[in-house]
Amino acid sequence: MGLLSNIFTWWNGPGYGTRITTRRTGREVGRDDQGNIYYRSGTGRDERRWVIYNGIPEATRVPPEWHLWMRKTVALPPSERPMTPRVWEQPWLPNQTGTVTAHVPSGSLDAGGRRARATGDYTAWTPED
Repeated sequence: MGLLSNIFTWWNGPGYGTRITTRRTGREVGRDDQGNIYYRSGTGRDERRWVIYNGIPEATRVPPEWHLWMRKTVALPPSERPMTPRVWEQPWLPNQTGTVTAHVPSGSLDAGGRRARATGDYTAWTPED
């Protein structure tokens, strides 16, 4: 199933087309702390930029500084010109939804909270006959 899953699915890693393009025309630009590898090919308006994920291909795993470079907001990649974080910025984390470290509001059943009982000011809607 390995050959077929690489041909017909993108969630099992880069497909053969991406691997061939990366090998033929891609120039490695840098790596982030998660092991994702960033590439570019072409120049000027024809420049293409892409990432090969280390593990699950999840877009939220691209750090903000690399996201700016991928979307061509900045010209130089963070490997050549690192961003300096502001004092008020929190450290970046990928999306935590569905994990143990996900945010859970205090009133949530997952947090062990209890919903306040209905106070009697609610009346259910019923259609008129």
